[in-house]
Amino acid sequence: MPDRFSFALHATDGKARTGVISTPRGQIRTPAFMPVGTAATVKAMMPESVAATGADILLGNTYHLMLRPGAERIDRLGGLHRFMNWSGPILTDSGGFQVMSLAELRKLTEEGVTFRSHVDGSRHSLTPERSMEIQKLLGSDIVMCFDECPALPADEAVVARSMRLSMRWAERSKAAFGDRPGHALFGIQQGGVTPELRAESAEKLKEIGFDGYAIGGLAVGEGQEAMFGVLDVAPDMLPEDRPRYLMGVGKPDDIVGAVKRGVDMMDCVLPTRSGRTGQAWTRRGPVAIKNARHADDPRPLDEECACPACRSYSRAYLHHVFRSGEIISSMLLTWHNLQYYQDLMAGMRAAIAAGEFATFEAEFHALRAEGDIERL
Repeated sequence: MPDRFSFALHATDGKARTGVISTPRGQIRTPAFMPVGTAATVKAMMPESVAATGADILLGNTYHLMLRPGAERIDRLGGLHRFMNWSGPILTDSGGFQVMSLAELRKLTEEGVTFRSHVDGSRHSLTPERSMEIQKLLGSDIVMCFDECPALPADEAVVARSMRLSMRWAERSKAAFGDRPGHALFGIQQGGVTPELRAESAEKLKEIGFDGYAIGGLAVGEGQEAMFGVLDVAPDMLPEDRPRYLMGVGKPDDIVGAVKRGVDMMDCVLPTRSGRTGQAWTRRGPVAIKNARHADDPRPLDEECACPACRSYSRAYLHHVFRSGEIISSMLLTWHNLQYYQDLMAGMRAAIAAGEFATFEAEFHALRAEGDIERL
């Protein structure tokens, strides 16, 4: 294993890219989808089950882990990898988005954010320096700068002020991160849906210098058309020789559209959350397993999928255990969804390497347009 973080681009097809991120804890094949392990667990999954789907890297959440069980406690117990029994790379977000979306009585200043915990009402302060300290205590392989992310739609002047504050915080994050061989720090581009603000943010981040670059502030209410409008230009503003990470995305068609536009990494709670609420993602689109049409159906969710839910159980069984509130429903549907997402990423990597991404994309959309298999 290498002792430093690096990124190698292996092939391109249009703007779509495939390559490998190398870390001391293992390689990450790109484009990559990162399952979300918010509270040091991918809900309803064992770590070895997540690895079996093909996931190379997980995401942990700074905000949730600092509140419970606490970053200092995780550090005393050997770090996040040992704590959650995941030996591969881990990326931790900065906590900024959760402060915006979850915290109560939030007060934003140049220094940082003070807020009350949504868990127990306790008071906390999060600054760029504290975010870097927490992520170091957790021991994550990829650390995210502390940023501020306004919900969209928002007034352009509000977005501009927020972006420039995030750029000042990016400088402080870089200074606080220091020299940590084997660990990477990613800057986060902001600027809403305004190309000029995105360009200003990208230039500032490149001036500071980071190991990778994220596209933040999307999938926060702007809609897919507006998001793709930003992605038509934003990835090109970032260095070609560094990974590009689109934060918090998304649905399968969001992911394919993002990869088409030059994105290398993504994360989203959707496959795991959907698994717990009875929605399965398949090559033919989403399936609501609670619907009565599945009650007598002996067929698998997706005959091309090799996950345990599809290999060993029928739609009828999955319908039954979901309607009965059995825990195995969340386990099987979550495994299936994560397998589908990883299969999607593997398919795109192969298509890009073969110079056939346009064909892959056309077939992806055509099969989804057909809809689910006909009911019996």
